[in-house]
Amino acid sequence: MADKHDLQNVEAALARAEFMAALSDATRAKLAKQGAPVTVEPGKLLFAKGDKGDALYVLLEGEVEVRTSTEAGKDVRIAALKPPALIGEMAVLDGGVRSADICAIRRSRFLRIGRDQAIGALESEPRALLKLVAEMSRRLRHADAALEDAHTLDLGARLALRLLDEAGDGSSVTLTQTELARRIGASREKVNRKLHEWVDEGFISMGRAGIRLVARDKLRALIQDARAT
Repeated sequence: MADKHDLQNVEAALARAEFMAALSDATRAKLAKQGAPVTVEPGKLLFAKGDKGDALYVLLEGEVEVRTSTEAGKDVRIAALKPPALIGEMAVLDGGVRSADICAIRRSRFLRIGRDQAIGALESEPRALLKLVAEMSRRLRHADAALEDAHTLDLGARLALRLLDEAGDGSSVTLTQTELARRIGASREKVNRKLHEWVDEGFISMGRAGIRLVARDKLRALIQDARAT
């Protein structure tokens, strides 16, 4: 981290990243200096399930997908993470191996913090450790809910949920139909058909820039109705 400006950007990212925000300014600055930059190109793995948990990573730019594989070899998407997500903390805490693959969806930059440095920071500031445990519990509940939705919601509800998640506080989704289909475990043809139904019903609009959510309340209602049945 020789570049002073880049170091300042990394420290600012650490201040927003889960348990890192609970650390003192001095400890965050120390971790930023000790950390090593890592870049992963789209479609490449940051690490694979079963790899040694020798470091945790802070996602500085880009987006990654947490995924695993079935016995038949099919990739199962668990979650997508965006900056300033913390990645790989479970294996760092228990000294075990990675429980899932982390694949870059787009070109992504990380700060790699070695296990010894991470454990040292947690030991020196127990409040941050409690913050990390709370964050891991939140992620586990979210993963449980996502798995339940994947097994109980119909295609329309799953697609509506994905569109709302991807849009966040905005109204635009730039994912391709192929990527949307992959993320909800459906065929592109079925996703295309449902999207055009929603265009006709005034729920969304589609253009060269992607999908725009016109009636978010209607999409939320679809999800609520599916969960109630």
